[in-house]
Amino acid sequence: MQLETLRELVVDTLTDMKARDIEVMDVRGKTAITDYMIVASGTSDRHVKAIAETVAYKSKEAGETPLGLEGVTEGEWALVDLNGVVVHVMLPKVRDFYNLEKLWTAPAAVAKVAAVPV
Repeated sequence: MQLETLRELVVDTLTDMKARDIEVMDVRGKTAITDYMIVASGTSDRHVKAIAETVAYKSKEAGETPLGLEGVTEGEWALVDLNGVVVHVMLPKVRDFYNLEKLWTAPAAVAKVAAVPV
């Protein structure tokens, strides 16, 4: 499945499941883990679990088997790893605390090395 098609499938599924504050981040060039990170909020732990499980199911149904599904037992933060797209579904308080959007959209820091006197 094309990466953009998978990304759109995930966004459509999140929208259908009434996920809130869906944000798609293009992280190509910032990490080798994935190309897109998608963050969304659920309204309760049951909602977070249902959203993550549905994203995994719909992806598998479309021919893209998830590499992993984590956090559905607790339901505060669930992660669906679809290789080129990683989906984070969180409770709002957890999302506010970790603030992944800020982490992955911040410009890369450039380290300055002071000259050492010889």
